[in-house]
Amino acid sequence: MAKILQIETATSVCSVAVSIDGKTITVKEEVGQNLHASNLTLFIEEAIKKAGLTFKDLDAIAVSKGPGSYTGLRIGVSTAKGLCYALDIPLIAIETLEMMAAGFLIKTPDYKDLICPMIDARRMEVYTEIFGADLKVLEPTSAKIIDEGSFAEHLANQKITFIGDGSSKCKEALNNSNAFFCDDNFNSASYMSFLAENAFTNGAFEDVAYFEPFYLKDFVVTQPKKQKA
Repeated sequence: MAKILQIETATSVCSVAVSIDGKTITVKEEVGQNLHASNLTLFIEEAIKKAGLTFKDLDAIAVSKGPGSYTGLRIGVSTAKGLCYALDIPLIAIETLEMMAAGFLIKTPDYKDLICPMIDARRMEVYTEIFGADLKVLEPTSAKIIDEGSFAEHLANQKITFIGDGSSKCKEALNNSNAFFCDDNFNSASYMSFLAENAFTNGAFEDVAYFEPFYLKDFVVTQPKKQKA
């Protein structure tokens, strides 16, 4: 019966959960800018204590691996790796978009159509992937600039529900009767639980020394424009 600490920091949500045997026992999360660095460690301590456990009770650490915010992912993965080193327990990496789709299916267990999680990138660009109701990948992870023709092949024949913080800016562009939108938050560590348990059971662990987040795109540092005299 695995006891797993789960960390999600890919977006503006700072989320920590503890699961036992694939079931979420406790979750601590908050939405806001620049929360991860200051709150993540506190949330971890609070979630473990609330679950009635200690750090020594944990069997593994699961972390959302991306795509998503460069800074958020870096903080989450660095924290997870540090805990794995200190506790000598394995690291599990959960794809962020798959976690979001899993969360949607947990909330809507009778859903039979396609799910398209979206993470806001910039302007009209999103990180996205398309899943079936069985979590089978139908279109792999990519960075897309959304316009009126996006997902036309899928939308011509089947309903798609778009979720995540990137979906809201796509509503006007995707003006299609088969396009549906859900504004609920699915960037929650609580939705990792059965994915993390499956990974633990199958021994799907990462090399703690070499594992890096899945950024999808390179981090670009922009220089501020010079003020005119």
